[in-house]
Amino acid sequence: MNDDLPDTGTPSLFPALKEMPVVSARALTRVFAGKNAPVTALSSLNLDVPAGRMTAVVGPDGAGKTTFLRMLCGLLAPTSGSLLVLGRDVSKEAQGIQNRISYMPQRFGLYEDLSVQENLNLYAELHGVPASVRRGRFARLLEMTDLAPFTERPAGKLSGGMKQKLALACTLVRSPELLLLDEPSVGVDPLSRRELWAIITNMVAEEHLSVLVSTAYMDEAERCSHVVVLHEGHILAQGTPEELCRLTAGLCHTARLPAGVKARDLQAWLLDRPSMIMDAVPEGRNVRFVLTPECGKESLPAGLFTPPSPLSPSLCSAVPPRLEDSFMFLLRHREEPASSMNEAVKEETPAVLSPSEPEAETVIEVRDLVRRFGSFTAVASTSFTVRRGEVFGLLGPNGAGKTTTFRMLCGLLPASGGYLSVAGEDLRRAAAQARTRVGYVSQKFSLYANLSVLENLHFFGGVYGLGPFALRRRIREVLEQFDLEGHEHDMSGSLPGGFKQRLSMAVGMLHKPPILFLDEPTSGIDPQARRLFWRRITSLSNEGTTIIITTHFMEEAEYCDRMLIQDAGRVLALGTPDEVRAQGGNASSMEEAFIRIVEQSRAKQAAREGT
Repeated sequence: MNDDLPDTGTPSLFPALKEMPVVSARALTRVFAGKNAPVTALSSLNLDVPAGRMTAVVGPDGAGKTTFLRMLCGLLAPTSGSLLVLGRDVSKEAQGIQNRISYMPQRFGLYEDLSVQENLNLYAELHGVPASVRRGRFARLLEMTDLAPFTERPAGKLSGGMKQKLALACTLVRSPELLLLDEPSVGVDPLSRRELWAIITNMVAEEHLSVLVSTAYMDEAERCSHVVVLHEGHILAQGTPEELCRLTAGLCHTARLPAGVKARDLQAWLLDRPSMIMDAVPEGRNVRFVLTPECGKESLPAGLFTPPSPLSPSLCSAVPPRLEDSFMFLLRHREEPASSMNEAVKEETPAVLSPSEPEAETVIEVRDLVRRFGSFTAVASTSFTVRRGEVFGLLGPNGAGKTTTFRMLCGLLPASGGYLSVAGEDLRRAAAQARTRVGYVSQKFSLYANLSVLENLHFFGGVYGLGPFALRRRIREVLEQFDLEGHEHDMSGSLPGGFKQRLSMAVGMLHKPPILFLDEPTSGIDPQARRLFWRRITSLSNEGTTIIITTHFMEEAEYCDRMLIQDAGRVLALGTPDEVRAQGGNASSMEEAFIRIVEQSRAKQAAREGT
């Protein structure tokens, strides 16, 4: 661990390796030419990756994770320092290394016009897999990924989760000595994510693979035997998950929700006390929070219970630390105070600790909504309402019909049947009028990559019809609100993922819409960025903005007032987080409830089709 971090009393997080590492970096540095000044992506990294195990690389956006993986493949050369992969120098033997490893980048190059089998054949040919080996290898991969029934289906017709499993199968058409995975589960629903990790774990056990994976999910990193935390090109800490968890031992607690208080509001209230609270996040019917080390580990600070605090000691209890707690701890102690998460949210609307109006006006009404594409029904007879200021979640597996429903709500796709009213306008008759009252942040970055941050804001402000004076004022406000000051002249396409998400939010909020649609806005961004995002959403909701959101992070469903779970275009569940957990057999977490509800529905459907 770096010397500039506080002394935590933990043992060294650089355990001695008993066997030759598959990756060895010494003083590894990579510098890119920037528009105004050079950009250091990695700075003096010293790292050994153990063989025969899974190692996770975690860190915020722009930490250098993807740069590091691309250097391991020989796709980027070190600016200085040394990097050995499987005992070979990447600067001199890149091709020899590439012949022995497999790499799955964030955007794996599937050929969407080719079938599942044709994609496998193509990658086997590219990797020189002997014909005598292919048949058995393909059969095993297809069985592991559950893609055997779909070998003739074009890759472009697969769901997002199935595409990721096919990408992993194509990566593994040969048995590599080292497998590199760059955020393999980004944009994948909980069911598919579980299946992906089962495949990876089985391959490690059966073929003794060495795996290096970058991930935004801390629960995925906890499955690995070695974890490396990167920030701004530096290693903050590394070690086993258990060793890293010790950093926050004695600091972690949960608080039961007081009567009438929303989880996201209690979270915001806690985050607004940075001298006492380092992190807070909804967790089931509780809010988990981490004390600052300055508060000590003996007892909860009295300031947490000083009126008008919603908490009392009886509502709080200590819990064991987890990796995500220590990740947030490391980032807080690395960053300058002015840029810490708690400081970044201090200008948000103060948390409101009272229940919202139960009879707030309905701003979205959906009755028997249907959308067909030819003979295929993507959305079948869906009905729900959304009230002003409500945070409403649309959840479901990949291919469930969420995005189709979303696009109809935004007026971007006409319905095949049913009634749909947004902001008081019937979308069948007045879609253009309704669109002027909504903001939209798409699942994929959809701004102009070749324009700067400021140029995008000016362009879309003009599209929204803002006058010059109002536009200048709003641009200043959203640059500050979404922490984009200092990046006005950066090209949008070159921004890290978290910055792109903030810019998309800034553009969507330029005209102060009363309704905001967010399609998987936090996909692929780290826990710190997700906390900041939801603190802003809480402020917008408290100001009366209605939020409709899709997400694959089930933790985020806990922030919603109500949610709808659908699969194969059909509604499976609709209600508050408590009601949905109850429908999932009183599951302890939303992810567990989600998986149970979807699996039970699919089992019933399969039974009906089999009779």
